Amino acid sequence: MPISQKHSQSFPKLHHLALNTTFCGIEHPASTQDARIHQYLGIKYASIPARFRQSKLVTEYPPITDASQHGPICPQVKGSKTMEETLFGIAREEIPQQNLKQDEFECLNLNITCPAGLTPNSRIPVMLWVHGGGDRGSGSSWVYDGGAIVRKSIASGRPIILVNFNFRIGLFGFAASPIIRDDNKAAGEHGTGNYGLRDQRIAMEWLHHNITGFGGDPDNVTVFGAASGAADILCHMHSAANESSPMFKRAIAQSAIFEPTFPDVPSAGWHLSRIMSALQVSTIEELRSLETEKLIGLGGSIRTIDDGVFFTKGWQHLLFGRDDPNHLKPHHNVRSSRSRSARRALRSPSAHATAQAHHNTHGTLQPLIIGDCSCDSLLWSLPVSLWTSNAVVRRLKAVCQSLNKASSILRAYDISSYTPDDEIVDRVLELVNDSRVAWPTECIADNARHQRGGKGVWRYVFDQEGPSRGVPHHASDLVYLFDNVPLPASALAPPAEEIYCDGPFDVSDDSDDEVDLAARTEEEWVTTTVDEWSYSRVRDAMQERWIAFAYGEMPWHEEKVFVFGPEGETGERSKGIFEGRRRKNVWKQALEPLGPMLVQKVGVELSRGP
Repeated sequence: MPISQKHSQSFPKLHHLALNTTFCGIEHPASTQDARIHQYLGIKYASIPARFRQSKLVTEYPPITDASQHGPICPQVKGSKTMEETLFGIAREEIPQQNLKQDEFECLNLNITCPAGLTPNSRIPVMLWVHGGGDRGSGSSWVYDGGAIVRKSIASGRPIILVNFNFRIGLFGFAASPIIRDDNKAAGEHGTGNYGLRDQRIAMEWLHHNITGFGGDPDNVTVFGAASGAADILCHMHSAANESSPMFKRAIAQSAIFEPTFPDVPSAGWHLSRIMSALQVSTIEELRSLETEKLIGLGGSIRTIDDGVFFTKGWQHLLFGRDDPNHLKPHHNVRSSRSRSARRALRSPSAHATAQAHHNTHGTLQPLIIGDCSCDSLLWSLPVSLWTSNAVVRRLKAVCQSLNKASSILRAYDISSYTPDDEIVDRVLELVNDSRVAWPTECIADNARHQRGGKGVWRYVFDQEGPSRGVPHHASDLVYLFDNVPLPASALAPPAEEIYCDGPFDVSDDSDDEVDLAARTEEEWVTTTVDEWSYSRVRDAMQERWIAFAYGEMPWHEEKVFVFGPEGETGERSKGIFEGRRRKNVWKQALEPLGPMLVQKVGVELSRGP
């Protein structure tokens, strides 16, 4: 259940010797007599000396530090719909009300959820959550509350500490330009932009110095995140700081979403100059003097900056591999079947792997779990719904700047100027899903595996339906992983009686119980009611494997793929499962010759709508 401070009856106190302060937290409402859970909220880990300046580690605290409520979050747009309504399809009245304060200069704080009774000698694994959302969202959202995962870890005999935190986002976290670079250099700072990423690094440093006082092991930190948070984690794995002084042991990237290219400082400066012109300011001093509200929502698509300092040398090659599509190979019109029979294949159970994970010997390339959801593109379903067939064809030709390249994609996804209006949206969503998330995830996984000598990378696919929507969608994995989103009544009802069959179904025409399959609507075919059994099965499998990974165990065999869903299916499968789960043949024939950069540009353009 989501956290509610009002119902907390106990106020745990933790005296931190190294920081010389007593943190006064709360007892989590998910606590039981057998599993007591404490939380320490809103702990400031860094300070911000000025707008567009790098944050500084906080090392001094008052004798008594109130850690009983969440701290401020980074300022952001408050839309007509909350992130929870947009992502999970739940009604506003079912969303716990937090009313988190927004403050540009006080937003660098973290929340620690841990088993009660730990001491500095406990040294249990730490899991650090990096939230996604691009220029929206926060680590303090009730969706990411760590109570359920910590409770699961205690019950499984593998207790962990879960930490989530806030960092700068939008223009506050990623603005860059030559004038800001000069200003930062004058202040003695190396590099410019990426303030949000640097905040994240400072949070890792804070944990490295101080988590022992809460019972955690600073040398056993697993970072995990989704969407832009997962992309941030991959950036940290290829950063110069990680190469020289790694602050985490292993990583989990869930549906990482990148922009196709990371601009350099002059390119980012061109974008910022347009914003400054619209705001009628011309100097960094004037930009800093503007009210916070005037800068909210102006970050655009710029997030990560290649400033020549943050990343390690050759990071693009290490992350994405070569982007050199020699020549187009012959193509065939191949589209993945959506049949449920293909998605239900290979359901035999698999034993849980308990052998120790391979420790990487290639520098600081940490072990990695990486995967995606089958319908991540539903995140962009609204702008995509505005496309017409002719407009899609024209845009693809303009982006590819090559008739051959555009034609290869159009053929592979069965798109033409004559595609019916009632089919074009689904086909564009398939292309967006593959080009923005699914295929880049596979490329990154393959490249990471190659860097690690074929070891230390685990691939998964999440195809389980979201409880509220009845279909897999972007962030549906977070519902199961954190176990905080209110479930619809259908998910809480007892599962229907299961029917077992030892042989093929009888589909003869003279059956008295023949079902009129043609009468079923499209919605009935593509939606599934998530019952309590399938929900708990996927939730438990995901939590158990993430926790096992944090303990340095192999979450599953490296040569296998772990599947979550559909309809409650979980387990290890051979990598041949991709043929039925993802459009792997299409990737090889149509996307691979174009290279990841061009493919991702196609996905970004289409995901933004006409």
